[in-house]
Amino acid sequence: MTVYPVIGLMSGTSLDGLDVCYAHFEESNGNWKYRIIATHCYEYDEYFKEDLRQLPDGTAIELAAMHTSLGIVTGNYLLDFFNRFPESKESILIVSHGQTIFHRPDMHFTTQIGCGATIAALTGKPVVCDLRTMDVALGGQGAPLVPLGEKYLFPDFKQFLNIGGICNIAIHTPDGISAFDVCPGNTLLNHFSRKMGYSYDDQGHLAASGVVDETLLHALNHLPFLHQAAPKSLGTEHILQGWIPLAYASHLSIPDILCTCTEHIALQIASVAADKDMLVTGGGAFHRYLIHRLQHHLPHIKVQVPDAETVAFKESLIMAFIGLQRFLGRPTALSDVTGASMNSVGGALYAAPAYKGE
Repeated sequence: MTVYPVIGLMSGTSLDGLDVCYAHFEESNGNWKYRIIATHCYEYDEYFKEDLRQLPDGTAIELAAMHTSLGIVTGNYLLDFFNRFPESKESILIVSHGQTIFHRPDMHFTTQIGCGATIAALTGKPVVCDLRTMDVALGGQGAPLVPLGEKYLFPDFKQFLNIGGICNIAIHTPDGISAFDVCPGNTLLNHFSRKMGYSYDDQGHLAASGVVDETLLHALNHLPFLHQAAPKSLGTEHILQGWIPLAYASHLSIPDILCTCTEHIALQIASVAADKDMLVTGGGAFHRYLIHRLQHHLPHIKVQVPDAETVAFKESLIMAFIGLQRFLGRPTALSDVTGASMNSVGGALYAAPAYKGE
């Protein structure tokens, strides 16, 4: 049985930071097992976060410069990770999702920055990145990718909810996997939390202190994206152009906006959920008020939040697994999930730097 030691990196649309997960993967007769060896989250400083938030409105040269800058930041974080957890130096591969700046599969492109070549040069390790572009080139949404990892690494569950910057759901049935972006998550909630001086709504206390406004709730629930058929995916730009202006136009207090947005998110998830126990991960799983409202709307199933490490690092773990599949020449995206014309082996692979001479 071969053991594959791999590092996975995930930086989501909510900009919480860079999640690093070092894990061992083992395959036996087509069945996979994993063991998480070490994890750490590196929080970006506020100036860097703001630069990333503003980048969609920036110039081409600013986008190119930040692509390299994020690669340097990521590479340096990994060097620190190697020092914190020396066993991680044994990894055979680094897999970086990158930071999504644009996601427009309707226009046949998706853009994740964080230069893989720079990461490889700084760490001396092979790097897989740019995991979504091939699927988009084949007519798919380029998302979600995570169901591939869920299928092999979490076989005991058949329904998965990730509450990151965007909420996405995956429902596994004998006939295949239905997976798609549902609605905004932390990207929306964190935007208004920052208006009160907080980077996020810790456990949902701010939202719980407000009241639901039915007029705003009705408007949010009728945004066009929510009524599109799957497969579908959501980008930060859609949230900035749709959800956030509606909330501001309501002229409500920030706690009431947060309470209403939280109720909106819970209702939208409940409206698409299957009658199966649900495993909830991502930063939003720590939003106790949101989980409470979700369970309220799904009384007949168990909404389960696992241990904190799985909550926080499930996506970076699965990025490591998907990148390993690319390394092994196996599919990294499922066409029945993304809507692409075929399953694909996606991702750019930068080999470890090799130097000749003395």
